[in-house]
Amino acid sequence: QVHLVESGGGLVQAGGSLRLSCAASGSILSINTMSWYRQAPGKQRELVAVITSGGSTNYVDSVKGQFTISRDIAKNTVYLQMNGLKPEDTAVYYCNARRNFPPLNSWGQGTQVTVSS
Repeated sequence: QVHLVESGGGLVQAGGSLRLSCAASGSILSINTMSWYRQAPGKQRELVAVITSGGSTNYVDSVKGQFTISRDIAKNTVYLQMNGLKPEDTAVYYCNARRNFPPLNSWGQGTQVTVSS
């Protein structure tokens, strides 16, 4: 099992930036995808950004050009740089790690991001 710990959330004014971190307890090289999800109050959890073991990235349309997912393999850490934040980006952000074999689907505890208008 891989243990994930998120950090970096907080309160920021609209237009501001935050960088979220997701530290994994083991090597992330063996993990097929590491992702950031978010869940706003009263809404379903949605996928925000993904980075694969090969380094490819993908984003939900609403954050393209605004958020950047990256990783530091040496630190077993994945980041989410969020720029130009909007009130609608307010949510709890979760890190997720998935691997096909041996099977893995691990979640962090979440970090709150609040964007004030």
